[in-house]
Amino acid sequence: MTPLDFLLVLVSETCSVAGQIFFKHAMGGKGPRGAKIAGGVAVMTVGFFLWVGLMSKFELSYLYPFDGLNRILLMIGASIFLKEKMTLNLWMGVGLICAGVLLVSRS
Repeated sequence: MTPLDFLLVLVSETCSVAGQIFFKHAMGGKGPRGAKIAGGVAVMTVGFFLWVGLMSKFELSYLYPFDGLNRILLMIGASIFLKEKMTLNLWMGVGLICAGVLLVSRS
């Protein structure tokens, strides 16, 4: 995997996280929801097409473990942009999920 490929994986995962944050913000915030939902759909669409492009280049069993980054990025994004409180148990749970994904990817 080249550095560019890895960057594309990170951008794809970041788009997925950004879309989720847009959606959560739209459902919980005040003001017009349409623009926030449209923003979420737009960034998730970019992430989707990047992921499809990466799947044409790499085996899914090789790419899928990178999806574990999604959980970490989502927690960081929720903490920063949604001001959600991150507890130690939450971090430990995400760590276990990521470890499980890593184990599955190596089997």
